[in-house]
Amino acid sequence: MVWRWGIKPMIAFAGWGEFALAFALFLLTHMIPARPGLRARLIAGLGRGVYVAAYSAMSVALLLWLIGAAARAPYVELWGFAPWRMWAPVVAMAPACLVAALAVGAPNPLSFGGARDGDYDPARPGVVGVTRHPILAALALWAGAHLVPNGDLAHVILFGAFLAMALVGMSVIDRRNRRVMGEAGWRALLPRAWPHPADLSATRLIAGACVYAALMSTHPLFAGVSAIPPLP
Repeated sequence: MVWRWGIKPMIAFAGWGEFALAFALFLLTHMIPARPGLRARLIAGLGRGVYVAAYSAMSVALLLWLIGAAARAPYVELWGFAPWRMWAPVVAMAPACLVAALAVGAPNPLSFGGARDGDYDPARPGVVGVTRHPILAALALWAGAHLVPNGDLAHVILFGAFLAMALVGMSVIDRRNRRVMGEAGWRALLPRAWPHPADLSATRLIAGACVYAALMSTHPLFAGVSAIPPLP
């Protein structure tokens, strides 16, 4: 009876309630870019620069809250922890950071996260020559790699949902672009070559490496655990 009506179920409810609320707000706010009318009104009212900065800051804050809420949710084990599993995110996050750094603000009419789409050249596609959806690919790497060492229910829901959104999102964007551009127009934009070395900006690669190093070093602050696997 104590368990049924006492403090323990209240704590459990609070833990799952925070996780559910954080997830709902994160998903709700990320519907804004998918609604062109609302997005256009916000940009008109705030200015593009302020909108991008505010939306980016809000997204990061909500993501950090969501990660913290998953850590505070009741622990329900689905598979056990093993130190070697921690190497999965350590290894996968390096290419994820590099791909994201090369993609943000680079010409890419085939997905989101790019800019200056008029400068895009299918013969010199940059990082788009690796994947049409580099931001979603980086997200999939992040989520899939973090599933490996985190076998509790809250983290499986968290990272599994992000992995599914990234993979499904690629297909959804492709279908939408083929419908809007027409089959011939869409195929004309498909990359016809791997990235040319000259298109892989050294500045962006250094920025990606710096982001990776920052994530590794600050991981205990926002995730509560070290990202570095323990030495044998």
